[in-house]
Amino acid sequence: MFDIKEELSKLPDQPGVYIMHDKNDVIIYIGKAVSLRKRVHQYFQPSHNEGLKKKQMVEHIAWFEYVITDSELEALVLECNLIKEHMPKYNTMLRDDKTYPYIRVTLGEDYPRIQVVRQMKKDKSRYFGPYTSGYAVNQTVELLNKLLGLRTCNRKLPRDIGADRPCLNYHLHQCLAPCQGIVDKEEYRAKVQEAIDFLNGNQKPILAMLREKMQQASEAMEFEKAMEYRDLINSVNQIAQKQKITQSDGEDKDIVAVACDDTDAVVQVFFVRGGKLIGRDHFHVRVGTETERSTILADFIKQFYSGTPYIPREIMLQQAVEEAKVLEEWLTRKRGSRVYIRIPRKGMKERLVELAAKNAQMVLDQDKEKIKREEGRTIGAVREIEKLLGMKNLNRMEAFDISNISGFETVGSMVVFEKGKAKKSDYRKFKLRTVTGPDDYASMHEVLTRRLLHGLQEMEELQTGDTPEEVGSFIRFPDLILMDGGRGQVNICLQVLQELGLHIPVCGMVKDDNHNTRGLYYNNVEVPIDRHSEGFKLITRIQDEAHRFAVEYHRSLRSKEQVHSVLDDIPGIGPARRKALMRRYQSLEKIKEATVADLMLTDSMNQAAAEAVYRFFHEVEEGGKL
Repeated sequence: MFDIKEELSKLPDQPGVYIMHDKNDVIIYIGKAVSLRKRVHQYFQPSHNEGLKKKQMVEHIAWFEYVITDSELEALVLECNLIKEHMPKYNTMLRDDKTYPYIRVTLGEDYPRIQVVRQMKKDKSRYFGPYTSGYAVNQTVELLNKLLGLRTCNRKLPRDIGADRPCLNYHLHQCLAPCQGIVDKEEYRAKVQEAIDFLNGNQKPILAMLREKMQQASEAMEFEKAMEYRDLINSVNQIAQKQKITQSDGEDKDIVAVACDDTDAVVQVFFVRGGKLIGRDHFHVRVGTETERSTILADFIKQFYSGTPYIPREIMLQQAVEEAKVLEEWLTRKRGSRVYIRIPRKGMKERLVELAAKNAQMVLDQDKEKIKREEGRTIGAVREIEKLLGMKNLNRMEAFDISNISGFETVGSMVVFEKGKAKKSDYRKFKLRTVTGPDDYASMHEVLTRRLLHGLQEMEELQTGDTPEEVGSFIRFPDLILMDGGRGQVNICLQVLQELGLHIPVCGMVKDDNHNTRGLYYNNVEVPIDRHSEGFKLITRIQDEAHRFAVEYHRSLRSKEQVHSVLDDIPGIGPARRKALMRRYQSLEKIKEATVADLMLTDSMNQAAAEAVYRFFHEVEEGGKL
């Protein structure tokens, strides 16, 4: 039995992190302290008041634990990591999980490329951003590559110069073809520098080049080409207009302000890079009654900058935060150079902070109802599923599906939902390797085995010191596996988990005679579900998404004529005869059972082709290869 009064007396007067649990052992709050003894004692003093939310939290504390650190900075780092891992109910939590596009110029290569990336790495590349519009970033990169003739391929140069033919971009006059040695390194690098100048805000040379090309095309009466250059000029002007000058010092800074009411808050961030406002974004934060703005700002800084790949030199806030010094120290360590947290009192900087605050208030007023509806569809729906299945801390769900046409070129899909939202970056496709014919159970066994083995292998690689991001995305196992079917599909998944020594809850999505979800199959019991509930709607979305992803992958393979059949290995059987055979027999098994005379009845088949098909299958069977 945990005696809170006795355990309070044992708390050390040292910095560290404290972790509060409820009666079900669920972590409900995580905090840091300069003195664990003083800070944790405060929660249990009758005179202490930190608002209604903290008061409710204290009423649910059944026991607590703590971790001692050597400094307040170490406590801050540990607190950020634990909050991100456990997402406690009573912590101020960032609702959004966004990543931003950057433009990377790979200066570490002899012939650099311009790419759109979502992460910054410590390499020799130069990064621009972050930007808030993925469309604008892709448009910019495409424009620069076309205009300047920069390569987009992954060839290793100069090693691969002359090793292969130039690609289509060269023939379209959109690449200088360094892969052929047509352009030397210095000339190519000069083009790359023009791109860097453009990204730094100097659009004049690009505009001059476009106007000249438009004029030349017009004089040559190539009016369609002239119109293309005109449209490119408009695109450059639009990009230039988005980069409005905000400061003359040329510094990188983020401007952060918050607007809040009793239960919701919105944090607005302006991104200033090189003295230019390149974008802005807002974040919805879960808060409690009477939570102060300074607390929201401090918690936002911890969560946002623990995940973002880039930290600017200066962060401007609308008001002071208590932990400013330790936050500056932590951010400085992450950035690798000094970071300042400042509260501007006058001039342009103060007006920018006021503008950010007004934008935050506007978003809060407009989006409050929308936020609640979205939470009902996502987090609320997940909580319903938790309650229905008797689970706790359900976050990541993975669903699997199989697609084929009579067993022809079977493929599998894996879709991932986190916090009730699709996480498309973690979707995966599987091309079946060991299964022939329409065997959904065997196909599902292979797909699940490959997915889970990938995760186990990445865990082994993690032991070498790599981070999960460097190892891969399979390393994160789901809290719940959803199977597109009932008892049979669930049993296949349980068999795979047993073979690999894993313990993950598995739930089947049972369908009625009309192929509509009617309930869930969990722990050998079919659990009915309210068809009008948000939990049911989320299950249906996940099921539909898994099916859509599998079918689209299968369709893309067929439409591009990339499906490879064993029929392609038979001499004299081309695409037309292969399609005719599949139309007539529907499956490889039936083709194998056909006689030569029967095969000759197929469209476009002659005796030689029919004998080749018959001989191929029967010789392969005798050799034990099929």
